[in-house]
Amino acid sequence: MKAAYLTGLRKIEIREAPEPAIAQPTDVLLEIDTVGVCGSDMHYYKAGRIGCQVVQYPWIVGHECAGRVLAVGEAVTRVRPGDRVAVDPLVICGTCDQCRLGQVHTCRNQFFLGCPGQLQGSMCERLVMPEGSCFRIPDEMSMAQATLCEPFSIALWAAKLADPQPGAKIGILGSGPIGLTVLAACKLAAPDCTVYQTDLLANRLAMAERLGAAWTGKADEIDPVAAISAAEPLGLDLVIECVGEQETVDQCLELVQPCGKVVIVGIPEGDRLSFEMNHMRRKEIRVQNVRRQLDQVDRAIELIASGQVDLDPLVTHDFDFAESQAAYDLVADYRDGVIKGMIRVSG
Repeated sequence: MKAAYLTGLRKIEIREAPEPAIAQPTDVLLEIDTVGVCGSDMHYYKAGRIGCQVVQYPWIVGHECAGRVLAVGEAVTRVRPGDRVAVDPLVICGTCDQCRLGQVHTCRNQFFLGCPGQLQGSMCERLVMPEGSCFRIPDEMSMAQATLCEPFSIALWAAKLADPQPGAKIGILGSGPIGLTVLAACKLAAPDCTVYQTDLLANRLAMAERLGAAWTGKADEIDPVAAISAAEPLGLDLVIECVGEQETVDQCLELVQPCGKVVIVGIPEGDRLSFEMNHMRRKEIRVQNVRRQLDQVDRAIELIASGQVDLDPLVTHDFDFAESQAAYDLVADYRDGVIKGMIRVSG
């Protein structure tokens, strides 16, 4: 089969790869249809790492995906050949203390698609995953929508941890696919919330307004803290960081009101971010980190398939599998108004 390998910084090659095979009774063999290009993929593409996770070339990246079931192991009951499925890229051990507590997203022995040293990614024609990672989708759902269930499930989990109350004043810093899906999730959780959203790109801010942001600001043209504080002098109830940069973390601490909450969703490229303790201590700020998602995939499928949330406008670009390098370059350089790029592997 063919797979898209990272072979160096900003280098992707389509190569032949070993055919995957069912090895465990709970394995599912998938034909990959669509793969989404994610911001975390960009860290591996541009820098070759996320923190201590360093790419050893060649490596297959990609984790947002959907496909069709080709074959199943003898113990599989939740899907069957011919089913179309959304894929949760996490593979858990099922036996550690975290798994026994139901906290499978922090499984101590987990493996993740496209993560260096763990599992080769989904940028390939066929893939084997455990049945617990495969979620059957309804006929009315497109493969692109199924692929969006992965980032949207993270957004739903972030909103659950953030717990926005009716009428909440919320800041969302960053309007990439995660920031925009977090906005959609917050508006579902608290429809009357007021959202202040920032980014560096005008087209993404326009999408934030389309999805319900009450105010948007281009962070390289204004002082976001000054502008939002002028509108909300007592501060925001909740600020959600969706960038993974020190500057936006600092802005969170300035914007949130005393005893407010800061939720960190963005993934930093390096090893450390710091918190200005003067704000942390004096305001008694609560900080909540987000580790992907927990039990949100079925809900993501239901909300998208039913039309309760429309994320289709986020998909701005489609590429054939042979154009994987072009897809990654486009997203890496934020060109042509890209928000979410999709690669059609076999679709």
